[in-house]
Amino acid sequence: MSLRIVVCVKYVPDATGDRHFAEDLTTDRDSVDGLLSELDEYAVEQALQIAEDADDAEITVLTVGPEDAKDALRKALSMGADKAVHVEDDDLHGTDALGTSAVLAKAIEKTGYDLVMCGMASTDGTMGVLPAILAERLGVPQVTLLSEVSVTDGKVNGRRDGDTATEHLEASLPAVVSVTDQSGEARYPSFKGIMAAKKKPVESLDLDDLDIEADEVGLEGAWTKVDDATPRPPRTAGTVVNDEGEGGKQLAEYLAGQKFI
Repeated sequence: MSLRIVVCVKYVPDATGDRHFAEDLTTDRDSVDGLLSELDEYAVEQALQIAEDADDAEITVLTVGPEDAKDALRKALSMGADKAVHVEDDDLHGTDALGTSAVLAKAIEKTGYDLVMCGMASTDGTMGVLPAILAERLGVPQVTLLSEVSVTDGKVNGRRDGDTATEHLEASLPAVVSVTDQSGEARYPSFKGIMAAKKKPVESLDLDDLDIEADEVGLEGAWTKVDDATPRPPRTAGTVVNDEGEGGKQLAEYLAGQKFI
């Protein structure tokens, strides 16, 4: 029986761009380029490695987002995933982590799965809570923040490296897993992979397909909201210390004045 792996990925604003909020205090995604979240690339890579070690496996990449989010799916498909599912609906605008987890859970159940894989966090929200909430919604074990992961005999095994200890974890499938950026560098898509990705199936779903009401998601259904935001002040000119024999003293006085020392 084929091992069904679903990898949750996110289309995020480029961290090197000029990111800011829109008028409704949601992330402005129109004025900055987007891409597949770098932390999700590690999840795709580990899914590919698990599939390579399995006798029979199929990898589905899943995202929730606007039309441009297909770019994230195509990147994952070009890395080697088999197919993709894109949940797109105008009523999803402003959905928080709790709402997103509900949508993902419904889509995963509809797709079918044995193992769900996620990155440790998204590079825009950086909350890191979605894998745990998703596991709770699906009613399956969670094995999170792994730096090493494998699947053997119907179980997922992993290593979690903490500040003071290393844990070796195991859970029966089906399960939800998240991996860290220490799990292994993600592969670059080959030209062959990029061309093949154009022919791989991408299924589109909306809220009606998932039996989710509009008021359960979006800004109206969000449990967390941004009430106020203040733009970061422009960078001012720094203090220049001209060393004429007293430079060290002046530098120490400045640092002390700023309470750095």
